[in-house]
Amino acid sequence: MSAGEGGSTGPLDITRVLAALPHRYPMLLVDRVEELVPEQRIAAIKAVTFNEGFFQGHFPGRPIMPGVLIVEALAQAAGVLAVESLGLSGTGKLVYFMAIEEAKFRKPVEPGVLLRLEVEFVQKRSKVCKFAGRAMVDGQLAAEANFTAMIADPPSA
Repeated sequence: MSAGEGGSTGPLDITRVLAALPHRYPMLLVDRVEELVPEQRIAAIKAVTFNEGFFQGHFPGRPIMPGVLIVEALAQAAGVLAVESLGLSGTGKLVYFMAIEEAKFRKPVEPGVLLRLEVEFVQKRSKVCKFAGRAMVDGQLAAEANFTAMIADPPSA
């Protein structure tokens, strides 16, 4: 991990992503973090491949990544940002959706692309955070959404 301008860090490999998120295959939608500026923003990558199960049915002959999974990928990137910013990596804390607002889908996301997930903090409170996210393909906006999430302990066994 290297420190860049303004306290940014990156890249974070899959090991660091796995330490920050509880998600695992097939629901892990962040492959790499390009840049993370604690308490400000994150840029992460999801490699979209034809091997993903959802492409079998969405849609045969015209594979497109479901919009809800693009929003989920943005939320997972936000989870990495929140957990790393608050020093909670490896603690098992979970980041739960509370609200999704103003989701817009601008361009289909097809297999074979690198989906760039750009998320920034809009507001931070002790356990509730608001984020603005954009999903980009080759520098073009594919989707955007504002969302609110809560940081919580995992359910007890």
